[in-house]
Amino acid sequence: MVRRYAVMVDLQGRPCLVVGGGTVATRKVRGLLDVGAEVTVTAPVLSPSLAELATTGAITWIEAPYTVLGRSPDERRWVLVVAATDAPDVNDRVAADAERAGVWANHAGAPDGGPVSVPSVAADGPLTVAVSTDGIHPGAARWLADQALASLGPEPAVALRLIHELRLEDRQAGGPGRRPDWRRAVDSGTLDLIRAGLTAEAKERLQACLSSSLD
Repeated sequence: MVRRYAVMVDLQGRPCLVVGGGTVATRKVRGLLDVGAEVTVTAPVLSPSLAELATTGAITWIEAPYTVLGRSPDERRWVLVVAATDAPDVNDRVAADAERAGVWANHAGAPDGGPVSVPSVAADGPLTVAVSTDGIHPGAARWLADQALASLGPEPAVALRLIHELRLEDRQAGGPGRRPDWRRAVDSGTLDLIRAGLTAEAKERLQACLSSSLD
C-alpha cells in the first residue's frame, strides 16, 4: 500500500479536465466547481446535469470521445485531469497520458484513485474534515468523515470564523494577523461560551489568547 501525502489544493480559476459525461463525471465536475475550478468536459454525450451546466456556461464541453490529452481551450496547461468514463481502458489511457504530460490525474476507476486520490469530505464553513481509506472502502470514508465532523459539533467552526475576524482586525491595526493560542483558548472555555450562545464573549476570550506567533 502506497503511503500518500495529504494536501489541500487551491483550484480557484485553474483549468481542470474531466473525461467522461456520466454519473461519476457529474459528481467529479460538481466537486471541482464547488472549489472554483474552470472545468472542461470531454465526452460525446453528457448527463442531464452536465448538459445543463454546459448550456449555462458553467463548464466547457468538448463534444467528442477522448483521443489525446491536449491543453485547455485558452492554451493553458491542465492542472488536474480526471478520468471518469465507464470504459476502463479509456480511463487507463487518460491517466497514462496525464503522467507523460506531467499532469496530476485522478483515476475514478482505480481503487486507490490513481496518482491523485480524492478523500471523502465533510465541511462546515472554514472547517473541512477529509478521510481516506486508501480506496479500501469509499462508503466507509464518507461515513467516517460525517461522523468526525458531527462529533466536533458546530463550535469549532464558529471559533474559526471569529479567529478570522480577529486576524483581519489585527492586520487593519498594523499587526501581522496574529492567531490565538488554540489550546489556551479551548482550555479557557471559548467553545463553552460559543455553545451557550455567547459569541461576543467568546471573541473577547479569543482576543485575550492572541499569540505573538503566526502558527
